[in-house]
Amino acid sequence: MAAARRTARARKPETYAEAVRRRRRQFRKVLNRKKLTVMPGGFSPVYARIAEEAGFECFFVAGSQMSAYLLGVPDQGIIGLRDVVDHARHCAAQADIPILLDVDTGFGNAVNVHFTVKEVIRSGVAALQIEDQEAPKKSGTLTGRRCISIDEAVGKYRAATAARDETDPDFVICARCDLLGAEGGSFAEAVERCIAYATDGGADLVWLNSVETREQIAEAARRIPAPLLVIWGGGDPAPTLKEYERLGARIVLYPTVAANAGLNAAWHVLHDLKVRGTAALDDLAARTNASKWGRTEVRRLLGIDKILDIERRFLTEQAQRNYDDTWGHVGMMARIGQTPPPTPARRRGTKARKKRGA
Repeated sequence: MAAARRTARARKPETYAEAVRRRRRQFRKVLNRKKLTVMPGGFSPVYARIAEEAGFECFFVAGSQMSAYLLGVPDQGIIGLRDVVDHARHCAAQADIPILLDVDTGFGNAVNVHFTVKEVIRSGVAALQIEDQEAPKKSGTLTGRRCISIDEAVGKYRAATAARDETDPDFVICARCDLLGAEGGSFAEAVERCIAYATDGGADLVWLNSVETREQIAEAARRIPAPLLVIWGGGDPAPTLKEYERLGARIVLYPTVAANAGLNAAWHVLHDLKVRGTAALDDLAARTNASKWGRTEVRRLLGIDKILDIERRFLTEQAQRNYDDTWGHVGMMARIGQTPPPTPARRRGTKARKKRGA
């Protein structure tokens, strides 16, 4: 009997709460190993799913991209806690890899940070980052930034880790130092801040933003007593992934790569469509289908088959949709100059009609 119960438990589907905890512990394992981790970023649940499909172990939901693609505004501290948490919940619900969420400055002082952390933990993501800028913050890649005092920043990170410990100790707090390039900033002070954020603030992960040289990466990795996340702020050529690993970085972040790629593709194809008409669409489809990775399988990424399964299991017979005798059409990206094959639903319908003698 005991063996049967163990077998039943082993077959029991993973609950959402169990999946959230697994992903948070998975992210902590990423931080604790010496191997470099590459983290792409964007803003969308679909981009997070694509990152998962491509084999990445984690994904960054960037505040700049949420500001741009949800509100259509620049990364200037305009987006708020409710927008960020609601969107984070959508991403965490659809991707099965850990997500690091950008919450800007935590939306206020240490008091605000305390409640921000609790709200974000309830969203299901694995981690969040809070930067040490003054409010209203500026984009971490642009000019005009100012940072709060080191003492105030440490207090905010202490508030963040206390809220984490009260809610879910598996959750990861990332302290981001934006001092490089800010008013009065220097590399020496930036490293001192990062050390304090880890030792006094209790941060699990430290993000040193906009490092400019390989020597800076090596020194920061050597001196900061926490895993180091970096993005490159120097000139070309940027370090290779092997160089980042050799220099001691634990995570290299490409925070906007997915969204920027999509935005630039849309910019070019829409201008081309306006000038050349449907020839632009034909060329785009041909280029996409010629890629070694093929076109994006949007229906699979969005889980169309899950909808069909839910309908089959739970709708009344009268409410069941007729997928045998109805049809749809493929999107433009699936067209390669000839009539595409029927969709799986239509193939099933054809077979069903043959069996009925149609």
